[in-house]
Amino acid sequence: MRSAPLFAVLALIAVSACQPTAETPTGALSSVSQVEQQRLACEARGGRWGSGGLAGFMTCFETPRDAGKSCKRSTDCSTNLCLARSGTCAPITPLFGCNETLDGEGRRVSLCVD
Repeated sequence: MRSAPLFAVLALIAVSACQPTAETPTGALSSVSQVEQQRLACEARGGRWGSGGLAGFMTCFETPRDAGKSCKRSTDCSTNLCLARSGTCAPITPLFGCNETLDGEGRRVSLCVD
């Protein structure tokens, strides 16, 4: 019968180990505030914060300084994205989906970004 008090103490220790610690909310809060900081930094640069790609992750969409500029190869653009069909630098970054682009030598290639 002496094992009953010992069992009760061990059960109490095991149950208390399952309780969330004070650090759990802080860790979750810092993660949220990091996303908020990214959103604010994006908007401060003139970007638009929104979901993108098939997964719908939040990202910063920005208009490159040379958007729409004529190009013949990827190196003509600040983003290294020269659209093959229009022969212009990408209008937005990141550029999700599949697009025909021109590589560093001006060859047509397919680029898919999710």
